[in-house]
Amino acid sequence: MTTDDVRPAGPPGAGTPASALPSSFARVSLAYLMRSVEANLLGNIHGGEIVKLADTTAGAVGQRHCGGPAVTAALDDMAFLAPVHVGDIVRTYGQVNWAGRTSMEIGVRVEAQPWNDPRDEAAVHVASAYFVFVAVDADGAPRAVPPLVLETPEDHRRWREAEIRRAHRLARKAEIASSRGH
Repeated sequence: MTTDDVRPAGPPGAGTPASALPSSFARVSLAYLMRSVEANLLGNIHGGEIVKLADTTAGAVGQRHCGGPAVTAALDDMAFLAPVHVGDIVRTYGQVNWAGRTSMEIGVRVEAQPWNDPRDEAAVHVASAYFVFVAVDADGAPRAVPPLVLETPEDHRRWREAEIRRAHRLARKAEIASSRGH
């Protein structure tokens, strides 16, 4: 899948089509108990497992927003901020940050908390990621996604930052293609 043929729907606002969906519509939160089978020799959960959980969350968000199959087209960035240990409860939170014609950027936040913490301490932010998903039809071809209605100042901030990441993705792709003579 490529994301360079995707034109943004434009910042949502007045005159948004009836099929548009608010950012809150597809928000997803999932929880997992980390087991030893997901750990390395130090007792930390493998980073790839955290990426997988984030991708699963993003997939659920994407499919809810577009009302059908959506596939991972890119993982822009994954920042690991703290380790996750065996026995931690990991919670993922995802939402659509930006929607174009056939693709969406989905942000995922990952938090962890020891399962047996009786003090109900605040969860630790352990990772964040930005995924690009493309909605696909039964033949695997890209299909249209609903426009995104921005409800809060936070949603507007997420939209603006997603457009910056998209511009960087497309510029990087163009630069690589030009260096290869394409």
